[in-house]
Amino acid sequence: MARRTAFNLAGKSAPAGQATQIALPVSDLSAGMQAQLEARVYHGAKDGPVIFVSAAIHGDEIIGTEIIRRVMKKLNPRRMAGTVIFVPVVNMYGFISHSRYLPDRRDLNRSFPGSERGSLASQLANIFYTEIVTKCELGIDIHSAAIHRYNLPQIRIASGNAKLKKLAIEFGAPAVIEAPLRDGSLREIAKSDGVDMLLLEAGEGLRFDELSVLTGVNGILRVMRQLGMITAKRLGKIPAPPAQTTKTAWLRASRGGVCRLQAVSGDAVKNGQTLAIISDIFGDDEEIITASADGIIIGHATLPIVNQGDAILHIAEVRIFANVEERMDAINDAMMGNEMLDEDELI
Repeated sequence: MARRTAFNLAGKSAPAGQATQIALPVSDLSAGMQAQLEARVYHGAKDGPVIFVSAAIHGDEIIGTEIIRRVMKKLNPRRMAGTVIFVPVVNMYGFISHSRYLPDRRDLNRSFPGSERGSLASQLANIFYTEIVTKCELGIDIHSAAIHRYNLPQIRIASGNAKLKKLAIEFGAPAVIEAPLRDGSLREIAKSDGVDMLLLEAGEGLRFDELSVLTGVNGILRVMRQLGMITAKRLGKIPAPPAQTTKTAWLRASRGGVCRLQAVSGDAVKNGQTLAIISDIFGDDEEIITASADGIIIGHATLPIVNQGDAILHIAEVRIFANVEERMDAINDAMMGNEMLDEDELI
């Protein structure tokens, strides 16, 4: 059998059956050092799909960096089909400074497709898009909530794509949301070029939590298995179908003060149920925040001090409500139980 040809990235070759680290120059830092976009290419020994997995487009959303580290630990490119480009940190500037943004205060995920001669954000977006995204047929981009917020692990996809929805369900996160595409976002520009995107939202800014990490690791491996890139028989099937929705809503603080949550991410809630109580600093003048629909909580504020108008709870409306709690229990038990591969066990 003829050896598979090498994969080319930014003028550098990644041989088949190997993991190759490639640095893509971005710009000079103010102190004179070179800023580089670091990628690792797992180029399988056999032909198959080309996908990318990226994290930290927002520099303080670091959960994906740990997810990618663990996924790479499990893969053996000699046994793989296809190619995966891993980019653990896209926004290296924000990652270093613990910031969502770049030094020019721009949001990288509103800067695509970018430009060679634009702002720093535009240049970085252009390099990531042209050198990595356009070479792939599928991308998995990992995000988290902002600082002082937590997101239940959830997959967001563009609506109307049956193949992508099947992969989203196979990922095995507690919820799948068909969400609108935002101008300048990676998902929007990828769709315009025919690159399917799964966006994982999980956890909290500048924090790791095990449920989010395990959901991401298992999910990426399940998607790769679904695409025929790995076998991973020990992963098993998803423990329960995710809640699916096309409609979400934020509940906001009706006043400033101290907020006591009565439900958090992952909880099933019913229309009219008390979800939060806000009072002044003396505990007086309490106001009750209630659920606006049946569904599950997919995000909540972790800081109990609120101002009027602050977003405190994010609800995904679920049409078929009866078994939401059972599904959530099954998913949590599977993720936190013993159904995972060991940390260093190769697939």
